[in-house]
Amino acid sequence: MSKFKLSSMPSQKGKIAVVTGANVGLGYETALGLAKQGAQVILACRDFDKAEKARQKIVKIVPQANLEIILIDLKNLDTVHGFAEEFLVKYEQLDFLILNAGIMVPPYSKTKDGFESQMQVNYFSHFLLTNLLFPVIKKTKNARIISLSSIAHKNGTINFDDINSEKSYSKWAAYGQSKLACLMFAYELQRRIDQKNLGIMSLAAHPGLSSTNLSQHLPKLGQLVFGPVSSLIGQDAKDGAKPTLMAALDPSLKGGEYIGPTGFMEAKGEPGKVTSSDRSQSISDAQRLWKLSEELTGAEFTV
Repeated sequence: MSKFKLSSMPSQKGKIAVVTGANVGLGYETALGLAKQGAQVILACRDFDKAEKARQKIVKIVPQANLEIILIDLKNLDTVHGFAEEFLVKYEQLDFLILNAGIMVPPYSKTKDGFESQMQVNYFSHFLLTNLLFPVIKKTKNARIISLSSIAHKNGTINFDDINSEKSYSKWAAYGQSKLACLMFAYELQRRIDQKNLGIMSLAAHPGLSSTNLSQHLPKLGQLVFGPVSSLIGQDAKDGAKPTLMAALDPSLKGGEYIGPTGFMEAKGEPGKVTSSDRSQSISDAQRLWKLSEELTGAEFTV
């Protein structure tokens, strides 16, 4: 596979993208990259003021950028429904759904919907969002859905008996579980797409060890260490977003592929196809997770 270069990708003029968490870090860089290639980008964010600042930054770099803000709070399933309703009223196509937003290792908390916060923000709300937007995705030729995973998925397991960490909570275990769930969802969605011959692609990506706002919940000492370490062995948000942009734009890719940095331990490097854990490829676990996700989000997801 040749080296990925954003400027060498085909123009995306006339296409529409949704990027969750587009106001900062990887999401911002992803939205900027898509705007540079001519796509109309919906900044799906929780805070309007922060999203507006991001929009203005992008417009300064890409004066012709076509951007819109639609609010969504992934800790609240009602707003996921609200986002989908507003989008479906306004648009009849969705070429790129980038499931980017996430939180990492916060103190234990439950959302208003009763989920452990990392599982809801990183996975359950994105599962529901994809479900609600799928009718318009199905109508869009060559649409792509990109799920954001992490190196941490390799240490993750799906604790079906305590999916929301109510019996015990390890913030790192919960984070790994949520990112494993994102990857399993991407694979299972592609399997179901293939069964229906829909011509849609579900891919996954991870940013390696990227210096982003995800480190905000680390202890102060951890934050002091994380910055220099990530700069030394990892990469910045601009490079961290390259696997996502490659997954969305590279015409040589196929559905069900996983894109990440190809350097040492996938911490940094040029984006390319990478492998995932055996657990992530368990079809039986993926089907079980899908059914549980339907039950917990309150909506059947028929591809």
